[in-house]
Amino acid sequence: MTRDTGVDVYRKLENAFARTTIYRPMHLQRYEAGTELVYDITGVQNANRARVRLLIEKFVGGGFAGQVYRVKLLEIESAGGTIDNLAIGQTYAVKVLIPPGGFSRLFRNALYWIGFQGPFQLQVNPAAGRAGALWQKFIRRAAGAVFDDETTVVDIYATFVDQRLGSCGELSEWVDGRTWRLEVDDHLDWLKRWFKGRKVDVRKLGSPEYRAKYEFMRRFVALLHDMGAHEFARQYEWSTWKSQPNCLKRSSTEEFPSKGLTAVDFRAGLALLPFLPMSPGDFRLIITGIARASLVQFDRGNLQQLKQFIRAHPEKFDGMDAALEELKSCERIYRNSVPDVTHNHLRLLYSRRLWSTMLDSAVTGWKVRNFISDSCRRTLKNSTVLTLLFGVLGLVPIAGRFLRRIWGQPFWRAHYRSMLTGTNYLSRALRAKFIEKIIDWHRAGRIDDQKALRLPEQLWRCWAHWMLAWLPAGIHRFLTDASYARQRLDFILLRPVRLYFNNALREQWLRDMVAEGKANHLLTDEDAHTILSQIKEPYIQKYLKSLAVHVCTLPVTQVVSVLTAVLYVLMHPEMPRAQAYGIGLGIIALFQVVPISPGSLTRGLYVLYLVIREKNFKDYNIAVFLGFFKYIGYLAFPIQMTYRYPALARFMAGYWATEAVHVVPVFGERGALLEHKIFNLFYNWPLTIRRRMQARSQLRATKTHRYWHMALGALVGTGIFIMIDRFYARSAGHLPGLDVIWIAAVAVPALGAVTATLGAGGAPIWKRVTGAALCGAAMGIFSATGAPVLGYVHPAHWSVLVVTGAWRIFVFGLVAVVTVLVTEVNLPDPETQ
Repeated sequence: MTRDTGVDVYRKLENAFARTTIYRPMHLQRYEAGTELVYDITGVQNANRARVRLLIEKFVGGGFAGQVYRVKLLEIESAGGTIDNLAIGQTYAVKVLIPPGGFSRLFRNALYWIGFQGPFQLQVNPAAGRAGALWQKFIRRAAGAVFDDETTVVDIYATFVDQRLGSCGELSEWVDGRTWRLEVDDHLDWLKRWFKGRKVDVRKLGSPEYRAKYEFMRRFVALLHDMGAHEFARQYEWSTWKSQPNCLKRSSTEEFPSKGLTAVDFRAGLALLPFLPMSPGDFRLIITGIARASLVQFDRGNLQQLKQFIRAHPEKFDGMDAALEELKSCERIYRNSVPDVTHNHLRLLYSRRLWSTMLDSAVTGWKVRNFISDSCRRTLKNSTVLTLLFGVLGLVPIAGRFLRRIWGQPFWRAHYRSMLTGTNYLSRALRAKFIEKIIDWHRAGRIDDQKALRLPEQLWRCWAHWMLAWLPAGIHRFLTDASYARQRLDFILLRPVRLYFNNALREQWLRDMVAEGKANHLLTDEDAHTILSQIKEPYIQKYLKSLAVHVCTLPVTQVVSVLTAVLYVLMHPEMPRAQAYGIGLGIIALFQVVPISPGSLTRGLYVLYLVIREKNFKDYNIAVFLGFFKYIGYLAFPIQMTYRYPALARFMAGYWATEAVHVVPVFGERGALLEHKIFNLFYNWPLTIRRRMQARSQLRATKTHRYWHMALGALVGTGIFIMIDRFYARSAGHLPGLDVIWIAAVAVPALGAVTATLGAGGAPIWKRVTGAALCGAAMGIFSATGAPVLGYVHPAHWSVLVVTGAWRIFVFGLVAVVTVLVTEVNLPDPETQ
């Protein structure tokens, strides 16, 4: 579904709703591109009023705080005085403070209610929206004092109430920018030292955009705390791992990594509860909040501290006196509009002013959300008893909502009355309700364009879709759209087969991934050229074939786990159904966590088949082992190719890893810290290791090779194990298993391996690894054979000795190899020596 066809379908469904001619208005989740909006707005700095007509150019996205649109100003009519920086034909950003998704709205409101015992104030209380906007104006002025540039904070122009969505909103500057580039950096170790505040040669530091954003956000958080905007700072705390997208880089400053950084989001979406930290940085924020006597945190600021900051920088706040007075007034109304027991404390027991403000703001909030008409609003404003009764009804499930509707809005009374008295109207009301559902299903990808336009006339099909709407969107559509099901089955089952047999299709697959990688800044132009120039080489073709097999194995584990669970349930009819289904789900879950699964086993056996068929162990010596393991096995071939095709290996590992991380809720957002960490891990860290290994090889080239100490290490390690075995055999009569001596089984070969690589002088890395492996294997051989020779285990137990010896050779050798590699990776950077 393209954006244009999606908008066209929405328009037709909107017209279909209008043709039902029911009394109630259409329920909206969000707007589509091309929609015209008319708002009565109030300027932020000067509080002048105007009416504007806006054209939505694009729905940018939405989160817990609200939904964002790029709009063009078509018309403005001032009611007296102008609003600064608004001009017809210019592009702006509109943020309506209600999430576009039902779950996001429910979760956000639930947390806010727990924290403050009231509805989400930024959505329902114009005074709260004004307070947040005014704080942003003061923060922008303060940024001018610290950064010498107010544009480091996005400007906000006006606030409004959107009656159709039932929410407050704001009109602000549109920032044409992006998050960050995933920069190629082979000095990642230097970056880590810089990040920790250690001295480094800045000329060799990479990742300039990353460093610039970190420094900007660190300074910006310090500024917010200095001026009293403590809880606004949470939006830019680096340690939350989700704040980075709130800072954009303006497109006009592409040539300068450290310029153009702009703070764009000052509306928190979720309240921070003391018992529910939702990010790594929240633990510290909770502690510092408690120290400020703020047990529940959202967007509270300190006006006294703000006044002190203004007095220290008066020239930067010229003309803001009226705005400061309005901020005081709005803050007082905002903070007194909810019970907020953690801040209001005993005032709830005696303050008439507090309760009067709460009741008044509750009525205002109901009007903002279109719960009540103007006449009902006037009635409630004049009666405390009726206001309390209306509020209590909101706490009653189902019936309370119905009673509030017929009390608050005449169109709901007419709507329900007509549904009860006319079957034709009831049918039209059901059709209208399903049209709203169809719009939601279409936006979620549950149905295609054609079905969305047919369903309004097929109510029985709508019921079927409604009963399946609790399923994930992909499964819902798979079960109800035969064409889509065939397409997905073809993609999952047949496309990998075509990739395996079709050389041209495989090459195009790689070219498409490279093009996407360049567009997302996952690889350099040089690496892209290198990869494409190697695409015809035999080993690359072999790798792409193997990649197709890996894709084929993706559904194997899921299919086997589900079939196993189903068979278990069917084969145990005597078991209570709840217990059988629970065990079945447990079987499926178990398949997801075991280290070797049916899919990974299939993948590993395929690699083993290649080794046997081609009689070539060298080109598969890593993949043949890693391929058998779940999850890490998908990176077996990228890791295998690191030596021969490092550019392609790094790109594929980085491509898969960063794409996978975007499925992580909240933290997997593009531009967030997790994305950058994963990219560094799979792309930049291998680059850094390669640079250090090359530098170390050049340094060692002038030194003499040494190997005699490896034999000494094997001899000492063998002696240690013989002493351990002898002590154990005195009481048990046989050699101990590895599970009994696991500490020594890891520590002794590891120490031998560390000694082997550190004392090898100028020996190349492969000889160090080989020597350490032989050292570990020798410990296993001689410690097992020494038992019958020295007489503390009877030779008749030869079968046990063989098995024990084989396991020791494998484990000790493996530990030694891994230890050498880890030691080599963690040796000091030669460039710093």
